[in-house]
Amino acid sequence: MILSLRQAIVQRVEGKSDQELQEIINDSIDGQEQALPGLGVLFEVIWKNITPETQTELVTTLRQHLT
Repeated sequence: MILSLRQAIVQRVEGKSDQELQEIINDSIDGQEQALPGLGVLFEVIWKNITPETQTELVTTLRQHLT
């Protein structure tokens, strides 16, 4: 079976508790660049499952911190 990078990352975090997921994210932030694709996949899952209003909020927050 050949897994895509997305599938492999999702399988790696499936079944983790909230605490474990938070630790994975915190450990990846400002960590090695190899963690960036994983954070991207996790962000994609979040993005697809939040309301348009929350998406707008996130974009606004991002823009404010990039300028």
